[in-house]
Amino acid sequence: MNKDKYLALKSELDKKNINLVAVSKTKPVDAIKKVYDLGQRIFGENRARELQQKADQLPEDIQWHMIGHLQRNKVKYIAPFVHLIHSVDKAKLLKEINKRAKQNDRIIQCLLQVHIAEEDSKYGFDEQEIIDLLHDKDFSSYNNINIIGLMGMATFTDNSDQVRREFKVLKNIFDELKSTVFKGKEDFSTLSMGMSGDYEIAIEEGATMVRIGSIIFGPRD
Repeated sequence: MNKDKYLALKSELDKKNINLVAVSKTKPVDAIKKVYDLGQRIFGENRARELQQKADQLPEDIQWHMIGHLQRNKVKYIAPFVHLIHSVDKAKLLKEINKRAKQNDRIIQCLLQVHIAEEDSKYGFDEQEIIDLLHDKDFSSYNNINIIGLMGMATFTDNSDQVRREFKVLKNIFDELKSTVFKGKEDFSTLSMGMSGDYEIAIEEGATMVRIGSIIFGPRD
């Protein structure tokens, strides 16, 4: 863990009112605790069982974010405590999250993941699929989820112009939904985009939340 890099990054983001998700996937509990001791409270994981195990061992005031692809049969492991699920990429997954949230007497905050990258490996809705989802009769009955924004991942490339174009697409979709389907919904305000390699572009294009791992924790194991 690079203390100086973390503190400089956190200071930079705080000045811009950008929320920092410290991506702690694959990192041991003691490494996470060191960042926690510097004041970080939002951590992101990409595997449900690993997230569950770490939550059991770390302070209760951590806000755990699920940032990776989430299978429906794994929702039950994180439903009792997860603060925000970034990666809602299918209608059936949203239905399962609502079901598990209800069982735990909770309302779980969610972001809808939008497919903006040229890579086929990335998950997510397109804009029309989101509109169809939000107008579906089943969606209106989901009383235990709260959609507070969108998430997207740009193509993994050194072409910064392409990355910028993809982030612009996501911001445009976000703005369109905020002015139509979510008009008047004040807490529809989170745009999660940008990671260690492209977060600066993401912020320039309107991100309100960035997901950063390697700058804080060092290279992946």
